[in-house]
Amino acid sequence: MKSFKISTPGRICLFGEHQDYLGLPVIAAAINKRIYIEAIQRNDSILKIELLDLNSADEISLDKEIIYKFERDYLRSSLNVLKKRGFSFTKGYDVKIFGNIPINSGTSSSTALVVSWIHFLSKILDVKFNLSQEEIAHLAYLAEVVEFSEPGGMMDHYSTSLGNIIWLQTVPCIKVTKINIDLGDFILVDSEEPKDTKFILSRIKNNVIDAVNKLKNKFDDFDLQNVLIDDLERYKYEISEEQYELLTATLQNRDITFEALKVLTATEVIKSRIGNLMNKHQKILREVLQISTPKIDRLIDVALNAGALGAKINGSGGGGCMFAYAPNNSEKVLEELKKVSHKSWIVKIDKGTMVNYD
Repeated sequence: MKSFKISTPGRICLFGEHQDYLGLPVIAAAINKRIYIEAIQRNDSILKIELLDLNSADEISLDKEIIYKFERDYLRSSLNVLKKRGFSFTKGYDVKIFGNIPINSGTSSSTALVVSWIHFLSKILDVKFNLSQEEIAHLAYLAEVVEFSEPGGMMDHYSTSLGNIIWLQTVPCIKVTKINIDLGDFILVDSEEPKDTKFILSRIKNNVIDAVNKLKNKFDDFDLQNVLIDDLERYKYEISEEQYELLTATLQNRDITFEALKVLTATEVIKSRIGNLMNKHQKILREVLQISTPKIDRLIDVALNAGALGAKINGSGGGGCMFAYAPNNSEKVLEELKKVSHKSWIVKIDKGTMVNYD
């Protein structure tokens, strides 16, 4: 019987939070917390799935039409996305899915699941076909975001599939640049505060996109990629006050991300500058985008007071995880953060999705 294991990392967004769905660049890093899929071939055409962390199970018959049973039914949407592209499946498997990525906490647990699942499906095709990590990322984006008309971008899919640290641009076309650098330790902390990713993304994304569309319709030269913050004043009265504030914050975060790219790709990387830029990014996320929470603000203060170089919320916000950058004293920072949240871990940059055969 054919058996194998596939795993995919979670991710942290170093720079560019709430940017990728606007077509602006991001810098993201895969971390060594992963989702695992273990599969053993069956003698029929049934995918019998155990989701161990959720204490639930599912069953998909590959010889029947794939109809969605749940909201965000990613296991079935992945099958449909692949079938639309001409791939077919007839061999069933017993599948176990488990992992150690915090769930619904901003570290891409759902995307890591989808990437792992599509990677798994690519290994059980009726006609052998090897998908690249980039192709897996794109298909995962279609299955998770496009298929359900979700408001997210592509950062999660490319960062978890490719791994390590990436600079991701999606405009005018998708371009991924790998940043080969050892940044040292981060501390990831789950605030254990539930978050509503869909609501937060929609609130910020819809406001900014509406503002951009209004300005593009009135000013032919307006371009979110290139407009300078100093020139934004001329557009102030064409959009609402809230939209103007969000648009200003968007451009500030865009410029911080470009500055971070220069720091990360310099001949000599100054880690304190990376931390300072994270703190600038967090200030905007907290004060303007308002996606932080009092508990996460407290965790960030604890980390910085313990000697972390920088710290910020991770993901769409409103709860979930934050991380601290502490390459020089991670154990000390971890010890202090655990006094506030026992769900705190030292994490390192990790590889992308991978397969191991038994």
